[in-house]
Amino acid sequence: MVVGCHPESEWNQDMNDSIFKINAPGIDVNKVVAEVQASVAEKKAKGCYADPRVVLAERSNLANLNDEDEFLEFYLECLRDAVFVDINDFQIVERRTTFGGALITLKKIIWKLLKFYTYRLWSQQNQVNGLLLSALEAQESRNREKIKELEERIAKLEAGNTSR
Repeated sequence: MVVGCHPESEWNQDMNDSIFKINAPGIDVNKVVAEVQASVAEKKAKGCYADPRVVLAERSNLANLNDEDEFLEFYLECLRDAVFVDINDFQIVERRTTFGGALITLKKIIWKLLKFYTYRLWSQQNQVNGLLLSALEAQESRNREKIKELEERIAKLEAGNTSR
């Protein structure tokens, strides 16, 4: 049984083969697919997928990246976009409704007191993230060049062997 590959589904219009299979007895695949689709529709309505990174990931759909180079390039691009995080990007929220406003105010006061200490660590982490990304990109570039040189060398050797 195949999950997520209904031809009429907007999720996988061009994919004929699914990467997910359910072969367990007693599992209603159509029900599982319907539950997943309902959950996604509910989350879309709530705005959970409004984040541009989620939209980008959905648009490029990792299942469609068959080439290793294509996947690596996509992964590096995601890392470039996410490597530096602003300490002010995160909003203070409270899930409890009772005293919610007071708790948010208290959290904001505590955050203002601790932000000075946290900011230094946050900055150092961003610096390490940037250095690691640079090192990864340099290594990937070096490997790509080395592979190209080796492929050219193999082609020359093969050309030399066929001429004899």
